[in-house]
Amino acid sequence: MEGKPRVKVVLLDIEGTVCPISFVKDILFPYALAALPETLSTQWDSPSFLPYRSAFPPEHASTPDALLSHVRDLMAQDLKIPYLKSLQGYLWLRGYESGELKCPLFPDVYPTMKKWRDNGAKICIYSSGSVAAQKLLWRYTTEGDLRSCIWNGLEGDDGREHEGGYWDTVNAGLKQDMASYEKIAKANNALGEVGEWLFLSDNIKEVRAAKKAGMKSFVVVREGNAEVTAEEREGQVLVDSFGEVEKWVEVTAEQA
Repeated sequence: MEGKPRVKVVLLDIEGTVCPISFVKDILFPYALAALPETLSTQWDSPSFLPYRSAFPPEHASTPDALLSHVRDLMAQDLKIPYLKSLQGYLWLRGYESGELKCPLFPDVYPTMKKWRDNGAKICIYSSGSVAAQKLLWRYTTEGDLRSCIWNGLEGDDGREHEGGYWDTVNAGLKQDMASYEKIAKANNALGEVGEWLFLSDNIKEVRAAKKAGMKSFVVVREGNAEVTAEEREGQVLVDSFGEVEKWVEVTAEQA
């Protein structure tokens, strides 16, 4: 491993990186749409649902029908609006808890994550899905509850939990913006310098943004993902499994 750069922190995308895009597009999204009408009918005025409803613009939250129509429109356009992502997480909760939903991880994901964790490296998540939805997904996977693999913050002298291992478009920013990656690394600078971070994603624009921020970043190629063009490949490291990552870097908190 001599000569390879060391990575102390691995930042993971979710969709198309740790699980198939089809799980999100063909299972999670339709489940949320199917569950929404009954939820609106039975929970419209419930205290548990009110924060999600109140997050929508008033003109789209005046009646159940108005909210349903707006959600359908947003999802048809695949817009990553924070209040929509938050609602989706709420709707998925029942599906995960009932066993209807379970995230199908690619087979290389858990063994490699466990190896990295055992080597002392920290694993963080950055997804357009809400932090709450991310935690649900990692709790209910085909490999069991994997939340223990993910770094979840630390306690400071004030006794409060600080920014930790789960990041979304609310607490970090948009995934194609360099500043989002700078913010994540700065908030967790005790884990390592920005150059000791590795971001793995199937999205070329996200990879480029992370690299501009100073992180290392590889493009993850999975079955079902959009094809990476010759132009997009230029200057990028492509891996088709997490097991290939250590051809390029050493993932460990310890000095070799």
